[in-house]
Amino acid sequence: MHELGLLTSVVAAVTRAAERAGATAVDTVALRVGTLSGAVPEALLGSWPLASAGTVVEGAALVIESVPAAVWCGACSAEREVDAFFALVCPVCGTPTGRLLRGREFEVAWVDLTTPEPG
Repeated sequence: MHELGLLTSVVAAVTRAAERAGATAVDTVALRVGTLSGAVPEALLGSWPLASAGTVVEGAALVIESVPAAVWCGACSAEREVDAFFALVCPVCGTPTGRLLRGREFEVAWVDLTTPEPG
């Protein structure tokens, strides 16, 4: 399950950001995950407690924003969402395209930190 490895990297990055911000806890971590990224949202959610255990991120909620895959169709001059990994064709006119615009994302979208009150 490569999701655990992905989340270990996410936890490390969020931990560094929390340390730089002087945070005492991480409340929420939000990820943007493309439908063609290869990461399975259910596996990410299931691996989250293990990946974050023993860190400042432990106990934080994991929010996953799914990013649907889309291609550019030159024949239609339009962006079109696609739902199958190997179907890089326009779902409207059937023209093949290799121009994937989105859907491969795997990134931290935002993090909600708890920081001490000043003074």
